[in-house]
Amino acid sequence: MTGLIVHEWIAQHGGSENVLDAMTATFPDAELRALWNEAPGRFPRVEESWLASTPLRRSKAAAVPFMPPTWRAWTTEGHDWVLVSSHLFAHHVGRPGGPPKFVYVHTPGRYIWTPEDDARGNHPIARLLAPGLRRLDKRRAAEGAAFAANSAFVRDRIRATWDQDAIVIHPPVRVDLLQGVMWADRLSGHEAATLDDLPRHFILGASRFVDYKRLDLAIRAGEASGMPVVLAGAGPQRGELATLASEASVPVVIVDRPSDELLFALFQRAALFVFPPVEDFGIMPVEAMALGTPALVNPRGGARESVEALAGGAVFESTSVADLRRGVELALGADMRAAGAAASAAFGEAAFGTRLKRWMNL
Repeated sequence: MTGLIVHEWIAQHGGSENVLDAMTATFPDAELRALWNEAPGRFPRVEESWLASTPLRRSKAAAVPFMPPTWRAWTTEGHDWVLVSSHLFAHHVGRPGGPPKFVYVHTPGRYIWTPEDDARGNHPIARLLAPGLRRLDKRRAAEGAAFAANSAFVRDRIRATWDQDAIVIHPPVRVDLLQGVMWADRLSGHEAATLDDLPRHFILGASRFVDYKRLDLAIRAGEASGMPVVLAGAGPQRGELATLASEASVPVVIVDRPSDELLFALFQRAALFVFPPVEDFGIMPVEAMALGTPALVNPRGGARESVEALAGGAVFESTSVADLRRGVELALGADMRAAGAAASAAFGEAAFGTRLKRWMNL
């Protein structure tokens, strides 16, 4: 018999897929199951559900009503254990009485539990179905699985939504890959010129260009402190951010679609990384701190935990000019000399695998 790893759906890019990378590396002989797979070749031997052969895979909101019964009908018998990577309904997989089930929770489904933190929860289908899905989700969560949360913030959400307890296992961050390299030396051509043309001392904001990432606050932090700002990423809010950049009282440069190498070079070159969104964990602030750059983060969400664990920055208490200026000053004053080694011990991929096995008694 073998272990079974279960993941909601496999996207080409995403924090939960990075966790899945580490899970499959920790348990290379386990079978892997997902509703559908949008990254063929990334993971070998992915078993997909019937949804993968339908148009529903292109509309998660429309597929939501079909997910719980699909997971429920998928048997887990014949496995020694089941490890679930869940941010919606994957923890519904199988029926009670099967092999031990360990659920690593990125978050209880924001679509149905905290739509204020995820605009997709405002889709008419999601709003219509949310009350019944919340009742079902809570009932399924009470069937005896063991839970691990990716942050204390998510552990509190698990208690509030499912009335279940969880241990905290922070997700893996590619700390060892990042460190010991001058990433600017890995650049050439256009990206090298882009980096060279940036101000010598700047605030960095980086993420997808979408509303909830609040990159406008990175610009406001720059204005509050009189520092230039660099925004790196791509997404539908690009035009709006360009307008804010043109109207800002400090220089604002937008770097479109940076490669990983350029992003890491930006982390190293920046004086400060500003990370405004309310995230379940927040990998980017850990990457920045691992490279020696302090982070300024939202007081809500999991990013605060990593900043406090590494003593690698500060939180802004509000979005007022005074609080943003104070947050920038505090973050810039952080002693970053020990943050790199601390990041590896606290958030490295090897540490994640060790903690996962210890939790599962394997």
